[in-house]
Amino acid sequence: MNRKDFLRLGPQAALFLGLAPTMISCKPQEEPDILDQVNAMLAARSVKGDMASFSTSAIETVRIGMIGMGNRGSVLIQMFNYLISNKHAHIVAMCDMVDEKLQRNNEYLKTIQPEGAELYSGDDQAWKKLAERDDIDLLIIATPWKWHAEMSIYGMEQGKHVACEVPIAYTLDDCWSIIETAERTRKHCLMMENCCFNGEELWILNMIEQGVFGDVNHAEGAYIHDLRKHMLHDTYYEGQWRIKHHQSRNGNFYTTHGLGPVSFYMDIGRGDNYDYLVSMSSREQSLSEAAEKEGSPFSGFECGDMNTTLIRTKLGRTIMLQFDVHTGRPYSRLNTVTGTKAVHQGYPSKLYVGKDELQWGHRWLDEPSYKEYRERYDHPLWKKLREQIDENAVGHGGMDFVMIYRLIRCLNQGMPLDINVYDGVMWSAVTPLSELSVANSSLSVKIPDFTAGVWETKEMCPVLRDIL
Repeated sequence: MNRKDFLRLGPQAALFLGLAPTMISCKPQEEPDILDQVNAMLAARSVKGDMASFSTSAIETVRIGMIGMGNRGSVLIQMFNYLISNKHAHIVAMCDMVDEKLQRNNEYLKTIQPEGAELYSGDDQAWKKLAERDDIDLLIIATPWKWHAEMSIYGMEQGKHVACEVPIAYTLDDCWSIIETAERTRKHCLMMENCCFNGEELWILNMIEQGVFGDVNHAEGAYIHDLRKHMLHDTYYEGQWRIKHHQSRNGNFYTTHGLGPVSFYMDIGRGDNYDYLVSMSSREQSLSEAAEKEGSPFSGFECGDMNTTLIRTKLGRTIMLQFDVHTGRPYSRLNTVTGTKAVHQGYPSKLYVGKDELQWGHRWLDEPSYKEYRERYDHPLWKKLREQIDENAVGHGGMDFVMIYRLIRCLNQGMPLDINVYDGVMWSAVTPLSELSVANSSLSVKIPDFTAGVWETKEMCPVLRDIL
């Protein structure tokens, strides 16, 4: 099937091109038709899988262009203090539509890089001029979601490596296009999933690698975060872009904070892969009530208060993924891991390690025993960088610094990145697939193999491979 034929597919497959889920719902008796169309669409795209362990020549000092200097960009720039001071990186240019944000961040940059950076603003296409410069090695993209795929693809087309905030895409068509572009241009395209570099998640990953958990058969991840105040007011998300997604879409919009670490735990793409998913959303209530109370002009929300997505892997493992930014409850990423020998549950972090004999029930480890495991299996990367992490704790407790440090140092050394293009696409693709399932009475939806079969080769998680 060629691309022209693919674009003729019926409305049930429209979601994969970015259309609203309400345009693709079908009656139960039509389910075989939608499955046929989805499978036909998947056959229309082909990738080689040859970027899984991709590396380029070492870059002694990585020259950087940053696009989007709002809330997220303003945090990321602070992660470069150590790297710029040690000549591992240099920020060449920055771009944002709001000049005040550019000026504020440039003043900060001058405290560690006296000459500052060249600035681009004025309209929503100014970023292209930055991307076209020939003195930039890496683009960092921290813009609203709708720009992520377009900017990533354009950046690679201009000969730049790309590091993009999450999600890297939210239509399946964009997911395929990102992989195709990376494979054709031979450029890195990393999705900056910072939770993969958090101390707790890396500690668990190290314990799994050391055999503490035995075989991992189930895990749970989530993004549970009350964002109503941020979404309903124009001070955090410029133009209130984020709440607009909730008016027209229903599914899990923010998969990667929970799914990224879980995928590392389960060797997804490196010995196992996703097989299929089902997704269900609760009714919507909490955001509407908050909008009415705040006198917000926004209403008519499609996204349910809670979305739950279940994923089964090729090797028979299961993943529960949840998304709730509507209700007033404490923050959680769940971070639950169930193995044959041990169990971890997050928020707050608790660990159980079983004994050889069968037991009636169990208790979580007491505080001294928990601390013993925490110290014994603390990830070597966090041990190495403890001083720098403490100095950069403004970035989500230090994980932002570890993420940026690893990205730059891998480029400095000419090593494969910890998160490859297939990882970022796989984790992001769960969003449109969850929307498709929700729109069709929790239909079971096959998850495409974005790696072209490379996932069948067992490999160690890269962040455990080399400690720079």
